[in-house]
Amino acid sequence: MADNNSILSVRNLSVGLEKDPDARIIDDISFDLGGGKVLGLIGEAGSGKTVLARALINGIGSPLIYRGGDVHYQDKNILTIPINELTKIRGNSIGYIGSNPAGALDPTVPIGGQIVEKLRSVNPSMSRKQATDRALEVLTAVRIPSPEVRFHEYPFQFSGGMMQRVMIVDALVTNPSVLIADNITQALDVTVAAQIIRLIQDLRDQFSTAILFISSSLPVVETIADEVMVLQQGKIVEQATPKALITKPKHEYTKSLLSRLPRIWGKDIKGPDAVETPNLMSVEDVHRTYYVRKKGTFRDMNAVQAVRGVSLDIREGENIGVVGESGCGKSTLTRLLAWLEEPQTGTIKFNGQDLSALDQKELTKLRQQFQLLLQDPYSSLPSRMSVGRIIAEPLLIHGIAEGTKLKERVRAAMTEVGLDPSLENQLTVGLSAGQRQRINIARALVLEPKLMILDETLSSLDQVEQSKLFELFDKLQKTHGFTYIFISHDMALVRKVCHRVAVMYLGRIVELAENNTLFENPAHPYSRALLSAVPTLDVHPFKSDEYLLEGEPPSPVHIPPGCSYRTRCPLALEICNRIDPKATMLAGGGQVSCHLVDQDQQAQSEQAATVT
Repeated sequence: MADNNSILSVRNLSVGLEKDPDARIIDDISFDLGGGKVLGLIGEAGSGKTVLARALINGIGSPLIYRGGDVHYQDKNILTIPINELTKIRGNSIGYIGSNPAGALDPTVPIGGQIVEKLRSVNPSMSRKQATDRALEVLTAVRIPSPEVRFHEYPFQFSGGMMQRVMIVDALVTNPSVLIADNITQALDVTVAAQIIRLIQDLRDQFSTAILFISSSLPVVETIADEVMVLQQGKIVEQATPKALITKPKHEYTKSLLSRLPRIWGKDIKGPDAVETPNLMSVEDVHRTYYVRKKGTFRDMNAVQAVRGVSLDIREGENIGVVGESGCGKSTLTRLLAWLEEPQTGTIKFNGQDLSALDQKELTKLRQQFQLLLQDPYSSLPSRMSVGRIIAEPLLIHGIAEGTKLKERVRAAMTEVGLDPSLENQLTVGLSAGQRQRINIARALVLEPKLMILDETLSSLDQVEQSKLFELFDKLQKTHGFTYIFISHDMALVRKVCHRVAVMYLGRIVELAENNTLFENPAHPYSRALLSAVPTLDVHPFKSDEYLLEGEPPSPVHIPPGCSYRTRCPLALEICNRIDPKATMLAGGGQVSCHLVDQDQQAQSEQAATVT
């Protein structure tokens, strides 16, 4: 029997496989969701979270099938009502936000047009003007800047965080009573994810929406949920308030999830100490600008300043992290380091060799020594090629091995990264995201490189799978002496594995410091803002209400004069409006570009001189 206050009531819901009557993906799940409440759902990859989310809106199809249970929205069973009644509820009274906004948006239609189309499909009596006004109203509510302008832009012109906000608009534009949010923050950087969480909290309070918030991260769920359900292999094994779940977990699976959470702050918590080794790669004053045609013009171009004067030394055998918000230039820097693109100015040297001075033959040979691993484990692998052939491809391209020797090296690489060699002749279809990333690692590893560049390589994986792969990276580094560059928005993983951390903002490195210095005593206000947004169960030294950023960084086309961070900095000085700060060296070998630090150092020098 449903709770009298519930809007959505689920009873004994089960989903299985059509061809296996005994298999259960979701098994006998029951819960109630009331208005203005947030119910969290956590579990590792493969536990059935997304299947449950789709089952609640009658979105299950072959090869899955419902094996029992009911889903009641108010007085209607969503699983048995006619399709014409279901369409009035789904997308209207019940909103759904998935974890892949780029895949859910039509790239050929402007954002505003897609929202208007959605509104008029669920409410045919609404005029286009009414739909447009409503769309602009909600775009404003989710804090998308210049909504009248962004309304006419296409998805490719939006960052990941902005696209996720568009999906929230798409779900909320009909004022739904129930919102299902399926892992919507996992692929976002920490500041945008924190803004999304705050936004959902505001919308819940404003509209009394009932929310099912699904995530693989307990720290994220803890910040927003009234109660939390723990899902293991399709079954709810525990349900409690976040505080009770964290302080007194009852089920062994919950205890296991808690034990695997990465720690960031606390007694005896520290990152790796910096290594003092020769430089493997040196980056000096690198710039990269893209030229994009202005809308409505034929010849006029916008200059998008993606990377602006980056200098960085990468030492042999170290792990160096590069962090920052979406659009700060991390991925562009990755392509430059991998020499997939050339900088307009500046130099990049690998083992003392200037990459710009090499001919194509020399460059191809040198490429064996540095490898790039991309973020998406699905689109980065050819779907029509077997696992073994994918891993063998680099060896064939470089003419390193063939025949029996080729097969042996492929199988050795598969074994080393934890892939069953029996997968050698199998296609990638049906493999998990973790298995696919292991294929990517094996494909890079087979060339025995010195430098591995990881561009958000683990961001699409849950924390359990991330932990397994970082253990693998640690083992590979000890065995082969690799140097790693971790491009990441996951500050917890950066804390765990990186010796030094570079913080990027609007195409520049604004702070470079050793791990423990950055996480315990960051010098730049932007670094503190990033750390304030990190979801953690630890006692947080940086309060989000004091440091957390709102909105988006300035456009890389129209970078403000002076300090580019000043428009969002709560501590900006008058000098920040006029003069761009230069890099200042700090004790311990780090550097920071901030007038506040310059002012503090000058005051300390004057005080020391007075005492003397």
